[in-house]
Amino acid sequence: MKEVSVVPCDSYEYEEVKAALQSAVDAVGGFSFIKPGMTVAVKANLVSFLPPKKAATTHPTVICALCDLLTARGCCVIIGDSPGGMYNAAALGQVYRVTGMTEAVKAGVSLNDDFSVKEAHFPTASVAKTFSYTGWLDKADAIIDVCKLKTHGMMGFSCAAKNLFGVIPGTQKPEYHFRFSTYEAFSDMLVDLNEYFKPKLAICDAVIGMEGNGPTAGTPRKIGCLLASPSTHKLDLVAASLIGLKKEEVPSLLAAYRRGLIPEKADEIDVSGDPSQFYIRDYETVTTLHSLGFRGASDNVLSGIFGNTLQKLLITKPKLNKKQCVGCNRCGELCPAKAITMQNGKAVINRETCIRCFCCQEFCPRGAMKIHRTFIAKLLTK
Repeated sequence: MKEVSVVPCDSYEYEEVKAALQSAVDAVGGFSFIKPGMTVAVKANLVSFLPPKKAATTHPTVICALCDLLTARGCCVIIGDSPGGMYNAAALGQVYRVTGMTEAVKAGVSLNDDFSVKEAHFPTASVAKTFSYTGWLDKADAIIDVCKLKTHGMMGFSCAAKNLFGVIPGTQKPEYHFRFSTYEAFSDMLVDLNEYFKPKLAICDAVIGMEGNGPTAGTPRKIGCLLASPSTHKLDLVAASLIGLKKEEVPSLLAAYRRGLIPEKADEIDVSGDPSQFYIRDYETVTTLHSLGFRGASDNVLSGIFGNTLQKLLITKPKLNKKQCVGCNRCGELCPAKAITMQNGKAVINRETCIRCFCCQEFCPRGAMKIHRTFIAKLLTK
């Protein structure tokens, strides 16, 4: 049994997806954990009410194919997520429709309609010793994490581990960004969530990924494969390598590495398939300040002498494209630090209070908030 599988999948044609998915899962142990009568929670990435062609959400064909494979084994399947914003029937109903999740109902599965919130106590966690989560997950005997490979403004990369942030109720997400406002703390929180819920299987939709201004306003980019693994973190390390990212450039991977959950490099993982055939050298990624080693490293000489100046010169931050801003104030409503106000019908960011969580960039309905890197940062990370 392999640790991670990478299987070619050239399109979202149903039969091709189903065959590739079966092959990917079989290579990492199959559905051996599934027993007839079990309830399985399929945790999709439904970040917002965006259609599949935008490549921001898990493609419905991948979800439908997985549900068919699961129901054929005699289990009950529930599909769900909690995007940013209101967590209720009206909001999720719109998300389900626009993202194509209603197609999966034809396979005899359910879309989550339980909007209860539960409290978790996790004493052995690194930082998230208590947290709120979506109660529908308590109905499941097993969780399958079905993510989308995308760039991410704050974390550089969104895949399997980041997808588990969707267990936090939507309206509470800004609170968690503020509570865990550094790269390190937020990453440790993500790892805590993964360790608490322990998905039995992680599947990555990398047929079409997203590059650039991800995770919602970037550009679709064909990668051409599906990945599977019992480990969200090992899947992420391999997936990141496909688009040219190392663990040092992805804070959540560094957090997983510190806990011994992944090796130093992707090529140390026992992989089924040939990841190199899917490498994209010119994938437009997001390099975080964390990856440059100037933040939180007290033994770094440059950090000690020039820390404040370097942060201003190198930091990645959200920036408004005024021409695209329509003054809806969605960014201001979701900003956990209350750093955004509307002035003359446009969003204005207070840089003194901005915590660079990129909630504004992630949930701007017009894509007016952009990931901004300084000229010097671009030069140093080419």
